Amino acid sequence: MRVKPNAQPNQSLIDGILTLQALASAPEPIGCRELARQLGANATRVNRLLKTLAYMGIVRQTSDRKYTSGPGMHVLAAQSLFASGLIQRALPVLERLRRFGHTVAMGVLWNDSVSYLFHAPPGIEAARGLGRIGLLPATTSGIGIVLLSQLQDEDVRELYADREIPRFPAGIDSLLELLARTREQGYARVHVADDRDHHIVAVTVGTPVYAGIAMSGWIPESATAELVEALRSAAQSIG
Repeated sequence: MRVKPNAQPNQSLIDGILTLQALASAPEPIGCRELARQLGANATRVNRLLKTLAYMGIVRQTSDRKYTSGPGMHVLAAQSLFASGLIQRALPVLERLRRFGHTVAMGVLWNDSVSYLFHAPPGIEAARGLGRIGLLPATTSGIGIVLLSQLQDEDVRELYADREIPRFPAGIDSLLELLARTREQGYARVHVADDRDHHIVAVTVGTPVYAGIAMSGWIPESATAELVEALRSAAQSIG
């Protein structure tokens, strides 16, 4: 469930974090005006925020005056993962799931996107699965669907108000129908209708929920129950 503020939220802090998150998601250094355009924000305000973040070392400016992640951002990422203990707990558990021969993933929901902390297809070393891919639209992901199903319908409607929803051309009602089914069965099973023609099976992690784990590949319906049981056991081990 999304947390509702019990007091007036600090808009300056919100703007700073949104700016930082947008820059962290950019595949290459980005200029102030382009970042402001992506955020739909005032370029002068974004420029001030970037200069403040650069002063702190969280972002850095390149020789062509664009911005990218600085050492402070990497320190924050490492500190947060170390402090939470999530990666240390999850890695051996996720490695054991690879015995099924499917892609194994773990991710968290950020607004309408999933950030993948781990994504390891068959045949690659587990260490290479860390940070392998970045943000993807939540509605294209089994982890995204199972985490969106934890939100109230009104929150999902607000999240996608007046917007196209990736992989849901029929609109919000078709998404809500899938989320209701996911809540009822306690896991997500998502068909990815692309060249791979595979399925994703995903469950939530934590009480309250803070992440999701999944396996994806050619998964017939008859194999779903076994994979769900394995994922649930793994989620319990991760905590």
